Amino acid sequence: QRYKRLQEDSLSDYGEFLDVPLGEFLYQLKINNDKFYKKFLNKYGDLSYCIFNLKQKQDHHKKGVYVYTLDKNIVYLGRCKDSIKNRVNSGYGKINAKNCYIDGQATNCNINALINANKNKYAVEFWLCSIDNDEEITKLESLLIKKYRPIWNINKY
Repeated sequence: QRYKRLQEDSLSDYGEFLDVPLGEFLYQLKINNDKFYKKFLNKYGDLSYCIFNLKQKQDHHKKGVYVYTLDKNIVYLGRCKDSIKNRVNSGYGKINAKNCYIDGQATNCNINALINANKNKYAVEFWLCSIDNDEEITKLESLLIKKYRPIWNINKY
């Protein structure tokens, strides 16, 4: 449904590319300075990204509320009710192309791009408050977002 608005233009102006995989098609548009490719992406889908991961394997299974800081200032707060390894290493830490599309994970793209843009200027740190109870995780995240109003949280308080 999110791509429905692109159907008419795609068929009329780019019909000869219908058999080309989407990623290849969009890449060709981009290198040819055809901005139509951006219509397929979320608003964070065409930024510069980096790769990072959590090294502490003993924490990979944990869940809870987590924080990203820049020079000790809270800039992003989130919750994880499964494995923090999945959230960070496979979510924020390595952007897959599918995340960049309009039906992808815009938050992953946004946080990664912000970390990438700031990593050489500030100390970027990740903190986890490990909590086992899912209800407590949700309550604490909400409370902390309202209290600290992190500037990187897309869905503002």
